[in-house]
Amino acid sequence: MTAISVIAECAELVDGAKQLARRFALPFGPTKQPGLQLILTARGLVLRDRQQTKLGDVWVDWASGAVAHRRNFGGGRGQAVAKAVGLKKGQTPTVLDATAGLGRDGMVLASLGCSVTLVERHPAVAALLYDGYQRACLDADIGPWVAERVQCHHGQSRQMIETLPQHDVIYLDPMFPHRAKSAQVKKEMRLFQQLVGADEDADELLAVARQHAAKRVVVKRPDYADFMAGQQPHHQIVTKKNRFDVYMATS
Repeated sequence: MTAISVIAECAELVDGAKQLARRFALPFGPTKQPGLQLILTARGLVLRDRQQTKLGDVWVDWASGAVAHRRNFGGGRGQAVAKAVGLKKGQTPTVLDATAGLGRDGMVLASLGCSVTLVERHPAVAALLYDGYQRACLDADIGPWVAERVQCHHGQSRQMIETLPQHDVIYLDPMFPHRAKSAQVKKEMRLFQQLVGADEDADELLAVARQHAAKRVVVKRPDYADFMAGQQPHHQIVTKKNRFDVYMATS
């Protein structure tokens, strides 16, 4: 994994930046090496590529922007991710998102009533996720239910699947290489691929997840991607650019 340091935007934020660096075992302080940097700003922790400043900052904001729009206008329980995890009248599954990233799908599920556990293994991404989670818990609008329904963990996906309490659904959205670089590839994905690369152990996770999920495993894939581990899912929910492959648990 690429080592990435944490710095503060101003003197008032130095202590907070140091705390985040310690929590996620990241170096603190500026580096002479060009490239990615975690910066604690007044609005929150951001990931910035100092060589590609036009990409802008990547950060976790669950209270506003695209996540809030999706939460309010995305179609509720009728949207694809909700159908994939089996969320419907009388059934509100617990979900372990074992490859959480920025936590967006998990947040949508939590807003619909699911108890969601977010797991992220890359320390820099986990730091972004945790910072966004903390701010969301303090938000007057979404804070009460975020604090009640969402948990964040930093750890290896397989280990966390095996040691955390059993969930109804294990959700996997492993990093998958994009076929080409283009403006259509979201800046988050471009920076994430630069930071973490592809999840080479993704196929192994499917078997582990199916052994530990109480009901099902949901795998989010680009529309052009092969089935994880070459295994045909029991059924699929398909959207324009992605699909959700659903596997029944073997536990």
